[in-house]
Amino acid sequence: MAEQAETLRRTPLSKNRVLRAAVTLADETGIESLSMRNLAQDLGVVPMALYKHVANKDELLDGMIDMVVGEINPPVPDADWKRVTRERILSAREVLLRHPWAAIAIESRNEATPALLGHLNSMVGTLREGGFSTDLAHHVMHAMGSRMLGFSQELFDASRRAGRSGSAEPDPPAAFPAEAAAQFPHLAAIATAAAHDDTSVVGRGCDDQFEFEFALDLLLDGIERLRQQGWTSSRPPS
Repeated sequence: MAEQAETLRRTPLSKNRVLRAAVTLADETGIESLSMRNLAQDLGVVPMALYKHVANKDELLDGMIDMVVGEINPPVPDADWKRVTRERILSAREVLLRHPWAAIAIESRNEATPALLGHLNSMVGTLREGGFSTDLAHHVMHAMGSRMLGFSQELFDASRRAGRSGSAEPDPPAAFPAEAAAQFPHLAAIATAAAHDDTSVVGRGCDDQFEFEFALDLLLDGIERLRQQGWTSSRPPS
């Protein structure tokens, strides 16, 4: 193992090697701790050596995002747009679960990277080939939002909003304060329901994967109905 590590460290740098090392480092320590200095240390080079391959940290992050997006399964020829879309979204989710920092990085960028644009373009292509008008496809992309990239913004998960890495086991739901429960009874009911029993349809606890697929299937079923109805955003004059 030591010899393999030493051989790897002596391998000439390339942009691909820099990006792969950066992805691995972010997977292991989180995106917040990634810097050109500790990446260079991990590669066994001086920081200035990295700048021959990436101009700055922004370019590094863009390259890392594109490398991760490249792991998403490509579309397969299939007349069923819903099956193709579902499988690709769940593939994207698997990828982002392997790289939990990626969603944060994607949201932090002001512009979409080339691989992201390619992924979204192919998703729209699947819709168009499935019989969607350009108008409906446009609104579907808005409705699906970040699910097209394999993640959703969790409304009730403060740790995700703060960008912290999640633990292997979710924290138990916190007790809803009595005063807040009286003022916000519906939210209190949701908080209580988070601790599902063994006989629950959802299962024990709030299962992220279940919730993701549940919402995804609701959206896909509704979108299919709109496609069949020939839905359009234009409205007749009142």
